[in-house]
Amino acid sequence: MKLFDPLKIGAMTIPNRILVPAMVTHLCKEDGIVTQDTIDRFARYAAGGAGLIVVEAMAIHQVKSGPLLRISDDKYLPGLRELASKVHETSDSKLVPQIIHFLKVARTGWRQTADMLSLEEIDQIVEQFGDAVRRAREAGFDGAELHAAHAYTLSSFLSRVNPRTDEYGGQTLEGRLRLIGRVMANVRRKVGKDFPVGIRFNVEEFIKNGYTVMESKLLAERLAEFGADYLSLSAGGKFEDAVHTPGQVLYPYNGYSGDRCFPGEWLPRGLHASLAAEVKSHLLSKGHRVPIAVAGKLDAPHDAERLIAEGSVDIVGIARGLLADPDWPIKVRRGEQDRIVQCDYCNVCKALDGTHKTVICALWPQGSIQAPKDDPAVQAPQWAQVDTSLTAIPRESRVELKWPKAPGAANYQVYRADEQGDPQMMDAVKLTFWVDNGVLGGHTYRYFVRPCAATGQPGQRSNTAMVE
Repeated sequence: MKLFDPLKIGAMTIPNRILVPAMVTHLCKEDGIVTQDTIDRFARYAAGGAGLIVVEAMAIHQVKSGPLLRISDDKYLPGLRELASKVHETSDSKLVPQIIHFLKVARTGWRQTADMLSLEEIDQIVEQFGDAVRRAREAGFDGAELHAAHAYTLSSFLSRVNPRTDEYGGQTLEGRLRLIGRVMANVRRKVGKDFPVGIRFNVEEFIKNGYTVMESKLLAERLAEFGADYLSLSAGGKFEDAVHTPGQVLYPYNGYSGDRCFPGEWLPRGLHASLAAEVKSHLLSKGHRVPIAVAGKLDAPHDAERLIAEGSVDIVGIARGLLADPDWPIKVRRGEQDRIVQCDYCNVCKALDGTHKTVICALWPQGSIQAPKDDPAVQAPQWAQVDTSLTAIPRESRVELKWPKAPGAANYQVYRADEQGDPQMMDAVKLTFWVDNGVLGGHTYRYFVRPCAATGQPGQRSNTAMVE
């Protein structure tokens, strides 16, 4: 599979094209120092065989923000060194920190905007990014990633709704690029050209008057000229359409742009892949061969392989899919796709992040803060009576499914097919019932349920229940 071909990114070679995008874990304390739980989370991804692991957002400044990792002072280096060392001991996965600066927010709903920063504060941000990347190198990371996507400061300057009116202002594309250009120049002064530095930015903002792929192609072109060693494309996650919950700080992932950043089960798979392909095609036309990564519901192995084989992108980012099952790469390489713990895009992880709670997957065993270790010897759960296990009861505008417990099952995958289609997994649940609210009268639907062990071993599928 092309998915497992190595790829050279500057001076770094990743062993395959599978990326763990940065996901905040809230496993550290308020002081931002790496904990053993933090190390265990990222070592688990390394054990699973991901090619490139991006460590959750690390702040470059000392601002109160809850349990968020820091890289703003040399005092954080011991923990960061331990993290990098453990990952490198575990596998040949490459490890980079995602480095961020964020503007202030308050529980009242107030937020700081780009035009509130003084020129002196902008100069300080430029220096802070350079020092943070220097620390990443000193800590033993393989590179660094600058976060210029979502609601973070660099993204706020790149945005079409950047409200500044000076040389950093939103009236011109060059003005919006000025800050990140200065940041990249300072980073290169601090660490040289041989230390890989990638940039994550939005392929589209998905807000009113926000930029689209028409401009992100131009942004990518200039970021390549600035010396980015790879570009990782995300989408949305903006404050402009966020909904404020009284008593909580504004969360940029609960509006439509947030849905595009964390696409739920109702949004299509691979929804940003075609946009990323446009960006890559544009860069190639301008003579830039910067590797392009994209994320957004790409955990289906055939989708990931197709994008790499077709040359649409160079790296496939799988965030929630690898949170659910860090062994996804190993299982795909071995041809054990049926043993993958499949993310159902319920977004419990997103909800936990939004309330600054430890981020876990709802499919993990109860009480776990890490994914269970893979054990092929675990017995697959089995039904006691396969021929009578599943019932489907039509109600007004919905279908209710019920089934008995299968001994050893950690969760149940629910599949549905209509008259012409192949069965599609609709959900993964821990309970023994499920309601389908997405049916149309006059159609025939077929359902079956498959029990799965915590490490993914699938049991025998249930009987098929039909509703007409």
